[in-house]
Amino acid sequence: MDNRLWINLPVKDLQAAQAFYEQAGFLTFQAASSNEHQAAFYLEGQHLYVMLFPEETFKAFTRQEVVDTSLGSEVLFSLSAKTAEEVNNFIDRIEQAGGTVYAQPGEHNGLYGAGFADVDGHRWNFLVMNA
Repeated sequence: MDNRLWINLPVKDLQAAQAFYEQAGFLTFQAASSNEHQAAFYLEGQHLYVMLFPEETFKAFTRQEVVDTSLGSEVLFSLSAKTAEEVNNFIDRIEQAGGTVYAQPGEHNGLYGAGFADVDGHRWNFLVMNA
């Protein structure tokens, strides 16, 4: 069995969210995984995949309302980087893609990293982990 972590995210506008993740450097996962009802991405070097679903589809899966990310965070996804330069370059792509950087690249609690939110307000950080 190939072990993968799939992150399923609700999005307000599938096309806008898909454009953001593509511009940010996420790679499309198998053409058949993306259509007008969903989009699948992965980030090279990471063992995770991101699935985007329109909010109504997501609510049907979870049988719950979607969190309003303008009022609070439902989760913080953390990605590992090898170097500070990798963090800086990634955050540049995030900004160019229309994401929000809420923690600029730099030292944070003893780690070099940065924090950003995608176009739907889902929060991520990108950290150099020396473990």
